[in-house]
Amino acid sequence: MNSLTTLQGMLLRAGGSALSRGALLILIYHRVLAQRDALLPGEPTAAEFAAQMDLLKSLCHVLPLGDAVERLRRGSLPPRAACISFDDGYANNLEIAAPILQARGLPAVVFVASGFAAGGCMWNDVVIEALRVAPVDIDLGDFGIGPLHLGDTASRAQALQTVLPALKYLPPAERMEKAQAIAERAGARIPRQPMMTAAQLRQLGGFGIEVGAHTITHPILTAIDARSAEEEIAGSKAALEAITGRAVTLFAYPNGRPGRDYDPTHVQMVRRCGFSAAVSTAWGASTSSCDPLQLPRMLPWDRSAFRFGLRLVRSFGERRIHQA
Repeated sequence: MNSLTTLQGMLLRAGGSALSRGALLILIYHRVLAQRDALLPGEPTAAEFAAQMDLLKSLCHVLPLGDAVERLRRGSLPPRAACISFDDGYANNLEIAAPILQARGLPAVVFVASGFAAGGCMWNDVVIEALRVAPVDIDLGDFGIGPLHLGDTASRAQALQTVLPALKYLPPAERMEKAQAIAERAGARIPRQPMMTAAQLRQLGGFGIEVGAHTITHPILTAIDARSAEEEIAGSKAALEAITGRAVTLFAYPNGRPGRDYDPTHVQMVRRCGFSAAVSTAWGASTSSCDPLQLPRMLPWDRSAFRFGLRLVRSFGERRIHQA
């Protein structure tokens, strides 16, 4: 018996009860890389992503997210229903992932932080590139981080696990200012435009990929005041609709942990702005009992296609009902 047949049998057995209730599994990606990057260990290469998509197509019924949410509401999902989503709006979503998806006839949605479509890059990418080229010893004590010893690639990757969380919950302007200051101290050049431009965003529809909103500057919503949060949510919708000429009805909460990164007031803002569905980063598969403005997702970090399939099996069985 081959591995695909084994996985199909496991999925039907392990996920049978969930499937009978109409479970929806939403995958979340950020980047798809041309080649392995030791500082981005959780991001798949093109070959790994293609293998995952082959397996996903074989095991699941992949639907556009908007259609899937409506069918979840009506109770008419097919068995093993799944959706593919990307956060932030990296150019490699178009350049690398989109052709792979199109070749397999798989739809997807890209949640775009609209403020970066006009140029520049996100604060975390500034930090990543700074630590990539920083000297072996760098003192970031005035950033509340302390001295770092970056003797090899592994230590640089480990340092990112300290530096990124230290900045993540700062207000957007302060966060970017500190990221740029770290880059300057490290002697790093700010990376070239890694995000999709407006022109690239308009190309996504031709690949069967929808554009969703992900705020303007990707703030942690609980870290900013209510007025700013609503401006971020509404402004991203308006900007992306102006760029694409299409209605933007789907939203992803930045960072996305219920109760930590967003709360019920932000869910109400999303509702007022006219979004029909929104996704978090809570783990599990959605059922009709889930709030359509707080749908859980799954992070597919396994490099092996077989282990990726096993994670699909488990996730279909982990049904989630949650509120922020």
